[in-house]
Amino acid sequence: MKTTMTKLAAIVALAVAGISTSQAQTNLGAACGCPSVASRPTVLMSALPGYNATTGELDNGAVLNCATTYVLDTKIYVPSGKTISIAPGTVIKGRIAGTAANATALIIERGGKIIADGSADCPIVFTAEADLLDGAYPIANKGQWGGLVMLGKATNNLTLAANGPFQALVGDGRLCVANGLGTIEGFASSNSKDQFGVNLSLGETFDDNDNSGILRYVSVRFSGANLVVGSEINGISLGSVGRGTIIEHVDIISCADDGIEFFGGTVNIKYCSLMFGNDDMFDWDDGYSGKVQFVFGLKTDNTASVDADNGFEMDADDQKSNLLPRSHPVIYNVTMIGNSKTALTSDNSGLAAIEAKEYTEGEIYNSVFANFRYGLNLIKATGTRTGGFEAYHNWSTASGNGSSALKIKCNTFVGTTVALALDKNNATAASATDLTQFNTTDLNVTAATIPGFSFNLGINNTTNAITTQIDAVPTPALSTTGCPVAPVDGFFVPASYRGAFASSGKSWLSDWSYAAALAVTAGLQPCPTDINQDGITDNIDFLQLLGQFNLNCN
Repeated sequence: MKTTMTKLAAIVALAVAGISTSQAQTNLGAACGCPSVASRPTVLMSALPGYNATTGELDNGAVLNCATTYVLDTKIYVPSGKTISIAPGTVIKGRIAGTAANATALIIERGGKIIADGSADCPIVFTAEADLLDGAYPIANKGQWGGLVMLGKATNNLTLAANGPFQALVGDGRLCVANGLGTIEGFASSNSKDQFGVNLSLGETFDDNDNSGILRYVSVRFSGANLVVGSEINGISLGSVGRGTIIEHVDIISCADDGIEFFGGTVNIKYCSLMFGNDDMFDWDDGYSGKVQFVFGLKTDNTASVDADNGFEMDADDQKSNLLPRSHPVIYNVTMIGNSKTALTSDNSGLAAIEAKEYTEGEIYNSVFANFRYGLNLIKATGTRTGGFEAYHNWSTASGNGSSALKIKCNTFVGTTVALALDKNNATAASATDLTQFNTTDLNVTAATIPGFSFNLGINNTTNAITTQIDAVPTPALSTTGCPVAPVDGFFVPASYRGAFASSGKSWLSDWSYAAALAVTAGLQPCPTDINQDGITDNIDFLQLLGQFNLNCN
């Protein structure tokens, strides 16, 4: 992200700095021949050919193109065996619901597919209907529509005995309707279209290679409408989604609930940014076991008493029943920046970079967490949990559990009040043995500051004006000596640094992300030849650049 600037690069940076955020994405998709967003005609998704008003399903699937803006005016379902294909540069806008139960959403049913395969210069955007995509729609406008829901047939740990009886709400508002089958959070019904997993009680089997399609260069903005108290729809909800699904370069902005939440499944995710959400950035439950690499998370600043919760919220199950398999994702190269919030609210009861509870397992390596009240918060008190162990016991090598199945190693915690906390809000003191494991054995680092890295964000939540820019890249790079490096396995990319970004070269957020559009973080330079940032390089860019030659760039 931070590079030594040549004279040409310096001129380009100056030109880009003069462009207001209101111009940031008005020509979304221009590089792939899409018309300007303002000139596109509008079509209701309920008016698409093959839409079944009785079931809410697109009986023939659908093909969406960037010549049209599509308004998601109801819950739209893509049924099993059908596909919704969305061309690069396409915009889908969610309509504000009249009542919570009518919140709009796009739901990919088990066996259905979404092919949303955008590109860096032609991303696909899901946003609020009122968003003009000029950068001016306030980031405070959260929960304007539902979100994107994908449902699959990969492994989860749901059991009817622990979650039943039939149609009874479980603690987080979801339903379990059979062993291996549940209703996705935010949907208070036993409608089969809202279910994920398989019915083990009928002899069905999980498919961990299940394929729900492709999300690539997709931005989901201003989502998270509340259907049931505590059961908002997330930016992207993934229920038993399998590893045959491709999710990479996704951008979740101003969601009223979690950025991404996993309910079981094996799907892998790479290159993901999550900014300005109310709740957790990443949340998993019900036996999720995918791979994750290169994640950037950012809370809005705390000047307007905005809500915020954890970076990671990690659960194996919510029912205190020791259900198997436990969640066990493997994660490398994350940077998450909180907003130093200290006050709890009813639906945001965690203030940690990593909140590990409900007997979760998992592995997080080579990451940077900054400006959270707590760094790693481990639940130790078992309460009524079956088995007598909690997340702490999966982490602690001295706990007597013997599993060491929760590994938090080689991470840097910056500006935290308490780096290692036990139980909610540090109710239990960490022992000297705990601190030795955290700091010495596991090579985690606690620091007030680190070179080249700045986590204090200043942003007006109404105008989106940036008054204080963060810098998310430590320079020089933080060492990974003695630490595991992501393996070469066809998914992970070996990266010998801590955090989501290399200390030199172009950032994977550049060109297309909302972070780049708002200039939230230093070093996110758009296409260096697109001087006027209209999505194409042409004679206008050349003439603007030509006029800057022979100027002093110091």
